[in-house]
Amino acid sequence: MIYFGNSFTPDFLPTTRRIRGKSLKKCYLRNSSDIYVYMRDIQMVDLKAQYEKIGPEIDSAIKSVLESTAFIKGPDVKLFEEELQNYMGVRHVVSCANGTDALYLAMMVLGIKPGDEVITTNFTFIATVEVVALLGLKLVLVDPDPGTFNISVDAIRKAITPKTKAIVPVHLFGQCADMESIMKIAAEHNLFVVEDAAQATGTDYIFSDGSRKKAGTIGHIGTTSFFPSKNLGCYGDGGALYTNDDNFARKLRSIANHGMKVRYHYDDIGVNSRLDTIQAAILRVKLKYLSEFNTARQTVADFYDESFAGCLALITPERADYSTHIFHQYTLKVKDGKRDELKTFLESLKIPTMVYYPGPLHLQEAYRNLGYNENDFILTSSLCREVLSLPMHPEMEQDQLDFITSSIIKFFDKIN
Repeated sequence: MIYFGNSFTPDFLPTTRRIRGKSLKKCYLRNSSDIYVYMRDIQMVDLKAQYEKIGPEIDSAIKSVLESTAFIKGPDVKLFEEELQNYMGVRHVVSCANGTDALYLAMMVLGIKPGDEVITTNFTFIATVEVVALLGLKLVLVDPDPGTFNISVDAIRKAITPKTKAIVPVHLFGQCADMESIMKIAAEHNLFVVEDAAQATGTDYIFSDGSRKKAGTIGHIGTTSFFPSKNLGCYGDGGALYTNDDNFARKLRSIANHGMKVRYHYDDIGVNSRLDTIQAAILRVKLKYLSEFNTARQTVADFYDESFAGCLALITPERADYSTHIFHQYTLKVKDGKRDELKTFLESLKIPTMVYYPGPLHLQEAYRNLGYNENDFILTSSLCREVLSLPMHPEMEQDQLDFITSSIIKFFDKIN
């Protein structure tokens, strides 16, 4: 239901202001009358809309598990691992309970000892670094690249010491870090590479010779999360590891299952970290749609890019020529200190936004013991003041996109 013209206002429209989960919104268009439109409420990630599309398949998958009662290590777990192996083009997928456990298991398998140094980015979710701290390893933080937000290759080079044992690149927001350069550095210094690919399931890294590999399948071990909001997400917690190394795969499976290779025989000191069968069954359904969902995200990102092309106050996401981008997040940089003001304005219009991430890790209370000073990471701190992520998911509708983009343009038109 759409009403054109400034003569109509929300208070005088001949309908209620909410209809079946939809709200009345006023779209601002340059050189045009305002448009009032009833649209679906905007979410950062709309899992309900996604469920409405694939719900019957999801319901059937869950019911099948309930009827089988094989809730732990049921057939769907192995089938999902095999199907994800084929999609990723990797030799082994080892499922586990969540993405943080995946990182933890990877570090355990590599045999890195307390005091050894692990290099990773200061601009990431806490899970990437907390597993390093929990294992007693020395965390070495570096700045990201200011354009891609991913770990800086130059910063990695400068941070390497004789105690360095591993690099953990994070493929942030849906785009690969520069893995060809990182693997070259790792080879030169005999280092392990553990990819945190939780935000990039389905992203392709493009090598200089034109060949491609999926994010997470390039380093010695890759990790991912199936948190519900991820591009491939379940309806609870879940995670997985990728590796082409047979020995690593055997060790990962053992450690994730209490150290057992044969029931009640313990070859390793392990943990309990298993993907349950219901989540595996859900993921099998959603994996079939992953390429379609990622393409839809790219279409949304293209629309955002085009809409903001003339807005000098915004810097749209940089797209590296060595990676595809599946836009787990669409993250702008807002110039001139206007980020928080823009966020507040959009919230007043019921447009959700998120700041990923509001503060650098070296300033978090839990990591003060690393010995960094407040001004040691000027670039990371600057990004934390500028970044703003907009709603991004495959189910976004055109009226929602029009409303979001026109509202942002209106904000900057008013202050300029």
